[in-house]
Amino acid sequence: KVAVVTGSNKGIGFAIVEQLCKQLGSSWAVYVTSRDEARGADALSQLKQRGVEPRFHQLDIDSQESVDRLAAYLKGTYGGLDILVNNAAIAYKGDSTAPFAEQAEVTIATNFWNTLRVCDALFPLLKPHARVVHLCSSVSDMALNKASPELQKKLTQPMSLDEVKQLMSDFVARAKAGTVQEAGWPQTAYGVSKVGVRLMTYAQARDVKGDDIVINCCCPGYVDTDMTSHKGPKTIYEGADTPVYLATLPPGIKEPIGEHLYERKVVPWAVKPGFTIA
Repeated sequence: KVAVVTGSNKGIGFAIVEQLCKQLGSSWAVYVTSRDEARGADALSQLKQRGVEPRFHQLDIDSQESVDRLAAYLKGTYGGLDILVNNAAIAYKGDSTAPFAEQAEVTIATNFWNTLRVCDALFPLLKPHARVVHLCSSVSDMALNKASPELQKKLTQPMSLDEVKQLMSDFVARAKAGTVQEAGWPQTAYGVSKVGVRLMTYAQARDVKGDDIVINCCCPGYVDTDMTSHKGPKTIYEGADTPVYLATLPPGIKEPIGEHLYERKVVPWAVKPGFTIA
C-alpha cells in the first residue's frame, strides 16, 4: 500500500510522513515529496535518522508535468494510491509588500487550483478504502465570519465543484479590479484560498464514487513552522495529529466523512458570531 504527502520535506508535512511511517509499518510505502530533489533527499536522510524508512518522489504541484509524472509512477509501480495528504501550500507574510492582486492570484493558484490539479490526477488512482486529507485552516472560518451577510449565505449553501471553481475565479478577478470588499469578501488571500479548499472537500465528498473512499479536511492549528515565521505554539507533531488521524481512519468508517476537523473534532461550516481563531 502507498501513501503520498505533498510538500513534506519540512514542517507539518515532514511530521505527517514520520507519523504515518510509524503507524502504518514497513508494509507501506510512504512518500516524501518536494519541489526540490536536494531538499527531498535531505528530508529523507533526517527521517531515516529518526528511525523510519520513507521514500521520495519529486513533486511540484505548480507543474502539471510534475503532477502527471507522479501519477504515472504511482500507477505503474503500485497500481494506485491508498492515502493522499494534500499538505503543500503557501502564505504571504503579514508584512509582505506584494500587491493584494498578486497575493490573491498566487495564493489561490497554489492552495486551491494546484491542490485540485493533484486531485484530478490522483483521484482516478484511489484504491478501495482510500483516505484523502486536505490541510485546511481555521482561517477559513475567519474569512466566512468576515464576509458580507449575502456572501455568507451563499458560502454556506451546498455547492458543486464547478461553483466553487467559479467562486475562486471571481475572487481573483475582484482582487485584480480592486473590488474584493464591494463583493463582500474579506481582504485575506490565504483565508479565501482555504475557504476554497474547504468547499472543495465538501463537494468532492459528495461527488467521488468508490468503495469506502473517504475525503476530509482539517486545521492543524497554529504550528511553529516557516509559514508562521515560527510563531505558532504547536509543534509540527501536534499539527500532524489530526491529519494522520484522518489518513488512517479504519475501513467502513461512517464518520467523519466530508468534514472539516480541528483537534480531531468536527467543526461545522457556519457563521459563528464573535469567532476567533483557536
